Amino acid sequence: MLITKTHHDVPAKLDNGRPIRIFVISPVVPNYPQAKFPGVVCFSEIYQVTGPVERLAGQIASHGYVVACPSTYHEFEGPEAIPYDTEGTDRGNRYKIEKTVAAYDEDATLSVDLLVSLPNCNGRIAATGMCLGGHLAFRAAFDPRVLSSVCFFATDVHSATLGKGTKDDSLERVRQGDMTGKGELVMIFGKQASLIFPPPPSPAVWPPLSLPVAKDTHVPRAGRDLIRTTLEDAHVPCSFLEVQAQHAFIRDESSKGRWDAALTRSLFTFMLEVFERTVGRDLGPRIDVGGKVEHVC
Repeated sequence: MLITKTHHDVPAKLDNGRPIRIFVISPVVPNYPQAKFPGVVCFSEIYQVTGPVERLAGQIASHGYVVACPSTYHEFEGPEAIPYDTEGTDRGNRYKIEKTVAAYDEDATLSVDLLVSLPNCNGRIAATGMCLGGHLAFRAAFDPRVLSSVCFFATDVHSATLGKGTKDDSLERVRQGDMTGKGELVMIFGKQASLIFPPPPSPAVWPPLSLPVAKDTHVPRAGRDLIRTTLEDAHVPCSFLEVQAQHAFIRDESSKGRWDAALTRSLFTFMLEVFERTVGRDLGPRIDVGGKVEHVC
């Protein structure tokens, strides 16, 4: 589908109350001006709405979704993208722990509010995001209006270090049941490993032994296990994908050699299946009919 781009400056109440700019990318079907589509909130990395984030949102929109991209750091500066350089990385990481968790949540609420108010949105909402945005998409799943969230390499969930004071309550809220009985969740992490070869034993053994060394230090194995176990214990419907890739592998610009285009395409298709199934159709209210699952081959 064709797409159009615009933005809305929405008043915010928390922190210093500066408006948040929310970029909106919408599908367009010629000769159908009253067409309505599901909505998706697309949360960005620490660099705000960059080229890679806008391109991801545009691809989602072209498949028939109204996509809202909030400018995460509106409390501190304008909506322009922060450069992918050392200074920009330091600035984004500094903002990440200066902004309050409540302000992050307000941004998500305002983004969903905007989507459901738009005349071309049918009110069925999903969320996605990468890195910091993956964590924000995770927290968006606490909103009962968000029917599914696809979170790419969400940072700081396992360590509870998001926001001012580096102490968030994301997993604690899951334990308390705040995500139970709501939408569907997808967690996607890279777990690519390099191989090191220790000194061979004597006598020499062939082939030599190899030991995996994890490359994605943002969310280590213990952290991924903690997230998975917490979600499963809380009975949150979740697909948990660990793929052979590094952190930021879907970022097609300044990825520091980590972009995997083929894997990104495959997971984009996976994400679209989730969106199509959960928000792409009006299924009516969910009714749990129970029933025993048969153990058959």
